[in-house]
Amino acid sequence: MTNTTRPWSPIHSQPYTPVPYRPPRMPLLRSTHVAAALLARMRERRTVRSFSPDPVPEQLVRDAVAVAATAPSGAHQQPWTFVLVTDPGVRARIREAAEAEERAAYAGRLGDEWLSALLPLGTDSDKPHITDAPHLLVVFEQRYYLDSETQHKHYYVGESVGIAVGMLLTALHLSGLAALTHTPSPMRFLAEALHRPRNEKAFAVIPIGYPADDAVVPDLVRKDLDQVLVRV
Repeated sequence: MTNTTRPWSPIHSQPYTPVPYRPPRMPLLRSTHVAAALLARMRERRTVRSFSPDPVPEQLVRDAVAVAATAPSGAHQQPWTFVLVTDPGVRARIREAAEAEERAAYAGRLGDEWLSALLPLGTDSDKPHITDAPHLLVVFEQRYYLDSETQHKHYYVGESVGIAVGMLLTALHLSGLAALTHTPSPMRFLAEALHRPRNEKAFAVIPIGYPADDAVVPDLVRKDLDQVLVRV
């Protein structure tokens, strides 16, 4: 059977057709319980740097990416690409390049102020999670849309991709998985290693899996709601 689906394009000459949106309203008591349960679950979310070798079904990652792809975006242009890296050799090369950038960063390129901010977290230039985690996802932001050789500007790219990654991390956590957002700087080597087109720029490297049995995390304190919410 011939696939007649046209390639998706963010460029539309006509407005979208309005359709009704009337999702069923949740009873207030149930809504309150759902919100409280979600808050309790998300308070357990932590960034993990030590991963178990136990296998993780790829479908869990695919479903989390599908959740991320429902995120709002500027002009509905959906300027994101999620690359699931399965080749061990490619993962090894990514780790080697990332650690090289990180060594230069920790040697002084980050600056004293940033290094002082990182000091309580105990991070360093070693990034074993890139090869140890069962899955490795690299997120790219599409700076513009390529139509043959014509460039079409995307809008609010960083904001859109950031929201999508936040939803991805939430979906992974609610699925019982741990993740780490790793942003080596610069990240040009990722586009080269993964053969991405010139309109894409790396946004984050995200190892995914179960925490190792001996995993530890810093004993952090999150801001209280009154410290982050202003009611006027």
